[in-house]
Amino acid sequence: QVQLVESGGGSVQSGGSLRLSCAASGYTYSTYCMAWFRLAPGKEREGVAYIASDGSTTYIDSVKGRFTISQDDAKNTLYLQMNSLKPEDTAMYYCASAPGEYCSGPYAPIYEYNYWGQGTQVTVSS
Repeated sequence: QVQLVESGGGSVQSGGSLRLSCAASGYTYSTYCMAWFRLAPGKEREGVAYIASDGSTTYIDSVKGRFTISQDDAKNTLYLQMNSLKPEDTAMYYCASAPGEYCSGPYAPIYEYNYWGQGTQVTVSS
């Protein structure tokens, strides 16, 4: 049973930083890709950062240069370092994983992510 548990959310002022963590357990896939998604009130869930098991990454344009996704294989933990935060980054953030067979490099369609964490809230005030 794969479990993903996020932590690290909170409230910060515009321009501040946060680091989200996603502790993973129960993996059976030899290859996979993982991602951070966010869901803001009144908006659709969107993927913001993606990473493959080989460490390759990709980001949506609105977070490029501000967010960094990384993974520590020894700790089975996924991270999202978020710098220069803006009010529009306010959302519930979720980590998710997809089996490698459904990944194209670091990316997979949202419907292929079969394991999700419970989410951690990020609130950025102006």
